[in-house]
Amino acid sequence: MLVGGQGTRLRPLTISAPKPMLPAAGVPFVAHQLARARAAGVDHVVLATSYRAEMFEAYFGDGSAVGLDLEYVTEDVPLGTGGGLRNVADRLRSDDVVVFNGDILDGHDIASQVKRHRDAGAAVTLYLTRVSDPRAFGCVLIDSAERVLAFKEKDPNPTTDLINAGCYVFRRDVLLSAIEPGQVVSVERQTFPALLASGAVVQAFVDDGYWLDLGTPAAFVQGSSDLVLGRIDSPALPGSPGEFLALPGSRIDPGAVVDGGSTIGAGATVAAGATVRQSVVFDDARIGEGATLTRTALGRGAEVGAGTVLEDVVVGDGARIGAGIELRAGARVFPGAVLEDGAVRFSSDRF
Repeated sequence: MLVGGQGTRLRPLTISAPKPMLPAAGVPFVAHQLARARAAGVDHVVLATSYRAEMFEAYFGDGSAVGLDLEYVTEDVPLGTGGGLRNVADRLRSDDVVVFNGDILDGHDIASQVKRHRDAGAAVTLYLTRVSDPRAFGCVLIDSAERVLAFKEKDPNPTTDLINAGCYVFRRDVLLSAIEPGQVVSVERQTFPALLASGAVVQAFVDDGYWLDLGTPAAFVQGSSDLVLGRIDSPALPGSPGEFLALPGSRIDPGAVVDGGSTIGAGATVAAGATVRQSVVFDDARIGEGATLTRTALGRGAEVGAGTVLEDVVVGDGARIGAGIELRAGARVFPGAVLEDGAVRFSSDRF
């Protein structure tokens, strides 16, 4: 699992934690990936870490609590997707290796992808999905047998809606032979095109089910909400799917409304008259009377004052948002910041 990125698009949430360790539907996001891997028959996982690497092992330990044998390899200098894989290749035990990107939430059949890979005798098999706008992703051209013909990373004029969905099955010997050790290498820009040029079998596995890149605040909140609502299954969900997930120690006043797949973290409080919709409230956060949160991520220990409105907002850990404030449209409040009562409004009318 490639979990070394800094998650800059998710700041300020990732100032205090790496993106895969952010709580999605009550547990670190990577816990959902590990649970899906375990359900597919994987028993040994190497986490390729870099940014805030110590947090992974502190939480998961040797993996026995999640039914896995976990190892950790830390890159002192980020090596890219290919370099990161080559850096852990000596720790891998199987002839075929499943590679997960640490920011993708999806529901594809991992075991079927492995079978397709083995049946095709492929050097690597790419999980592909279709999106409405493929320009921001790696576009992949395939033939009628789902053999990969070409790979174009972030093509401004794509000729296909099939994109690289971020889960690969490699033959281990290909990782060892195709990627130079100790080098910064991108599998998308260098390794895949080189394998195609050499005539190696690069196979596709196409699945049109649930898929989401959690790299932005809006996508992170959506992914957490979809997990809570049961739009995508996860064995790691700490409870049954429903309109909201309230972790142990949280307190929701009977006069509050919490729905849309929201998560209320451990020790967090939601006061009377407050409304929380499709939002992620981290542990120990506090939401005041009559406040409204919509599609918002509220960091650990953050406070929201009475009557405040937050819509499509990210609030960092420990920030204090006073009463009568209105923030919308992607506003980001950094950790520890203090906004006094009524300090910021996005409209002139009273709410």
